[in-house]
Amino acid sequence: MAPCSEELLDELGLNKGGMTLVDAARAEELYSAMGPAREISGGSAANTLAGLSALGAQCAFIGQVADDQLGAVFAHDIRAVGIDFDTPARQEEPSTARCLIFVTPDAQRTMNTFLGASQFLPPSTLDAEAVAAAKILYLEGYLWDPEEPRAAMRRAIEAARAAGRKVAFTLSEVFVIERHGDDFRALIDDGLIDILFANHLELAALTGEDTLEAGIAALRDKVPTLVVTRSSDGAVAVHDGARAEVPAEPIDKVVDTTGAGDLFAAGFLYGYVRDEPLETCLRRGAIAACEIISHYGARTEADLTRLMDEKLG
Repeated sequence: MAPCSEELLDELGLNKGGMTLVDAARAEELYSAMGPAREISGGSAANTLAGLSALGAQCAFIGQVADDQLGAVFAHDIRAVGIDFDTPARQEEPSTARCLIFVTPDAQRTMNTFLGASQFLPPSTLDAEAVAAAKILYLEGYLWDPEEPRAAMRRAIEAARAAGRKVAFTLSEVFVIERHGDDFRALIDDGLIDILFANHLELAALTGEDTLEAGIAALRDKVPTLVVTRSSDGAVAVHDGARAEVPAEPIDKVVDTTGAGDLFAAGFLYGYVRDEPLETCLRRGAIAACEIISHYGARTEADLTRLMDEKLG
């Protein structure tokens, strides 16, 4: 990831604020056009687990890297924060996934993702025992696009359901909903999603409703726990008929919005598994998101536990 000007975004034809899938050649082109950059482990669900682990939760990650340098760095980083990661590295091409993130002066992140090896996560690598042992199975919408991870996630949902566990799902991005909205709506209609994370744009894309309240109304009776983030306008959650709202946490300067939704989910889920009140879960999400947007990258730099203790009292 690297800071960039608005002019460079225009010159490269990038979709500001969004996430665009790119091939290996385009990834190399964009990397060449970047200014001085920093490499930081990422991945939407991996970022969420890293946040949860930082708060003291026990987590395991299932995902695919290649047997290359970036894959080794990712594996090291996720294990170093205490997360179990046992998926064997893939020996064949393509290389490990990477996301090239351009950050404009307004702190907006523009992501360009080469899925690489991650799109070849086979269902056979699924650790059904780990899924069955977890209180919550957390899935990211980004990986619903490739066939093999989609099949793996469907199998994971079956394993979680068979064990009586909760299934949490993040919609990830509007373009994912545009491609796979029918699948997501079917999962929801079939009662397979217990906790759904969406921002206000994703909620509108999923439900076809123009307003926040109409979007919430369309889903509140289908999803036991619905969490909707609204950037600087805070967040709202509905759980079994109860509703809570919180404002965004105050911050002196927003540096980089990469990972804000990932860390919001981490904070919320940490409170959820501890059976905390809905508003407290939202506050934890807001505090975690505020920490992540105060610096570059989607992995925490401050002590999240201390931050939450200070802010929650």
